[in-house]
Amino acid sequence: MSSSDAVEDVMQDQKLVSSSTASSFKAFISGGFGGSCAVLVGHPFDLIKTRLQTAQPGAYNGALDAVKKTLARDGVVGLYRGMVPPLLGVTPIFAVSFWGYDLGQQLVRAFTPNRPRAEFTTAEYAAAGFISAIPQTFVAAPVERAKVLLQIQGQGSGEAKYKGVLDVVRGLYKEGGIRSIFRGTGATLLRDGPGSAAYFVGYEVTKKAVTPAGSSPSDLNLGAVIFAGGMAGVTMWSIAIPPDVLKSRLQSAPAGTYSGILDCARKTIAADGVAALWKGFGPAMARAFPANAATFLGVEASRKLLDKFF
Repeated sequence: MSSSDAVEDVMQDQKLVSSSTASSFKAFISGGFGGSCAVLVGHPFDLIKTRLQTAQPGAYNGALDAVKKTLARDGVVGLYRGMVPPLLGVTPIFAVSFWGYDLGQQLVRAFTPNRPRAEFTTAEYAAAGFISAIPQTFVAAPVERAKVLLQIQGQGSGEAKYKGVLDVVRGLYKEGGIRSIFRGTGATLLRDGPGSAAYFVGYEVTKKAVTPAGSSPSDLNLGAVIFAGGMAGVTMWSIAIPPDVLKSRLQSAPAGTYSGILDCARKTIAADGVAALWKGFGPAMARAFPANAATFLGVEASRKLLDKFF
C-alpha cells in the first residue's frame, strides 16, 4: 500500500468517526426533546394507569372511575401529580434511549460488515432497540421509582407522604440507601428490553409501510410521522403491561413486601388472579398513541433542525 493510500484510509476513518459522533449527538438531543413532548401529552394517562395498578382491589371500578375520583379529590391539577420526576428525568431517559438506538444500529453494522444491503431487517431493528434499553434502564429506574411514589399519593384517605421529588429521594435514601432508590431496576429492564425492541420496530415498519414507492422514509410528512410514532407506542405497550404492573408494585410497596420480581408476580397472581397483570391496560393504550406520536414528532422535527447546522 502506498503512503497516499494510507493517508486516504486514515482520512476516511476520521470521517466515519466524525459522522458517527455527530449522529449520536443529534440522536441524544432530539431524543430528549421528543421525550419532553411525550410527558406533556401522556402524563395524565400514565397517572391513571399507575393508580389502577397499585390500588387495593375495589378502589376503582375502572379507568373512568379513577379519573372521576382523582378529579373530585384534587381537580385537574391532580392528573399531573408526579409529573416533575419524568419531566426532569425524561430528557436523559429519552436522550439515552435514542442515543442507545443509534449506537445499537452502529453495532449491528459493525457486526455485519458484508451485509448485502444497507437497509435493516426487522430483526436488526429489534436488536438495536433492545440495546437502547440497557443504558436507558439505569436512568429510568430511579425516575420511575420517584414518579410512582408521587403518583399513588392521594389514593383513598391516605395523606401525602412526600412533598416533592427531592423529598422522595431523601426519604428513599434514608430508608435503604442507593439500593432503595434503584428498586425495580430489573423489572424496568424486563419491561423496556422487549418493549424498546417492539417500539422501534413498530416505528420503522410503519414508516416503511406508509412511504410511497420510490420515496425515502426520511421524506415523510408530519402526518405520517405522527401515525408511525403512535403505532410505535401501541406496539410497545401491547407487550409491556405485565412487567410494568410488576415494576409499579415493586417500586410502590413498603420495603420487604416482595423479595424480587418473581415473588411479586407470584403474590400478585395469588391475590388478584392473572388478570391483575393487565391492570392499567386501557389507560396505557389510550396514552400510547398520542404520547408517542408527540415523541417522534418532536424527535424528527428537532433532528431535521439539527441536520441544518451540522
